[in-house]
Amino acid sequence: MTDLSPSGATAKNMAYPLNAWYVAGWDHEVNRKKILSRKIADRPMALYRTEEGRPVALTDACWHRLAPLSMGSLVGPDGVQCPYHGLQYNSAGRCTFMPAQKTINPSAMVNSYPVVERHRFIWVWPGDPMLADAALIPDMHQMGADDWAGDGRTIDVRANYQLVLDNLMDLTHEEFLHSSSIGQKELSESDIEVTHDERTVTVTRYMENIDAPPFWLKNMRDKFPDFEGKVDRWQIIEFQMPSTICIDVGVAAAGTGALSGDRSQGVNGYVMNTISPVDQSNAMYYWAFMRNYRLESQRITTELRDGVHGVFAEDEEMLTAQQQAILENPDHEFYNLNIDAGGMWVRRLIQRAVEAERSMMATDADLSAAGR
Repeated sequence: MTDLSPSGATAKNMAYPLNAWYVAGWDHEVNRKKILSRKIADRPMALYRTEEGRPVALTDACWHRLAPLSMGSLVGPDGVQCPYHGLQYNSAGRCTFMPAQKTINPSAMVNSYPVVERHRFIWVWPGDPMLADAALIPDMHQMGADDWAGDGRTIDVRANYQLVLDNLMDLTHEEFLHSSSIGQKELSESDIEVTHDERTVTVTRYMENIDAPPFWLKNMRDKFPDFEGKVDRWQIIEFQMPSTICIDVGVAAAGTGALSGDRSQGVNGYVMNTISPVDQSNAMYYWAFMRNYRLESQRITTELRDGVHGVFAEDEEMLTAQQQAILENPDHEFYNLNIDAGGMWVRRLIQRAVEAERSMMATDADLSAAGR
């Protein structure tokens, strides 16, 4: 038996790296109308914008009595006020006002997390702020590029985030779970190629001269209204640390060169996915479907978003049931099939990052103890 869970751990013991970028929300969700409450990697955060429009993420707990700052109000150009006793904090997390006293306790502060706005998302770094590097934010440039159009939604998944990553790295499940839309038997019959480096894993699958499943037949006819016949289909899945998966997908008229690079006789989409762990049993799943054809059509954008939403609702139901089964069978170890190769490498990369952070923390603790 090969254990799919990291380092021989049981399924319930999955973890997540902290020195990494996770999405806290869509850009439009973080504003000055209401402080947004989010929990990322077991860390409650309160998110808002300064008067200048800069996004801020503070620990969602007042230094005084742990009242949620997200229940408070915005004050001044960049601050928040605790809803319970009125303490005020600036965007750096330092207390700037205490009611009924002039002297402010110098220890009165909350964490201010590194934040970057990019690709229509607000990204936060829950780990060591000194290590936060915006260059490590996953590449999702299609989200804002002029030659791509699309939209997406958020799924509040009642499952561990690594189960969502497993789901996206192995798309053979489409044959069985999404048989009425994107599934077909050729998914299981075709070979895959898996490559990886220190931060990415790529799974490539090509299917030649096949019938287009309903979802893709509709897309072909949106671009080529009179299309009939067989197609060549591709799925190129790229994982980027710590939890982003962008999937290059599409079909083209069979034999027209799509699998060699000429996709002019087909339709091409990117399924953009980034998953933020909430805790061990919950995740926030942000996704969008972007396309590079018929960019002017809002109808197609809406239909694609709603169609993919229906497909992902089937995934959500399965992931919720899977998580429940894990909780009810805490000592069960996952088994591997050939189709799990990409997901296994994802888990290895994540576990390596977690172990490196644990080692760093242990070293820091030892140095601190030695210096006492």
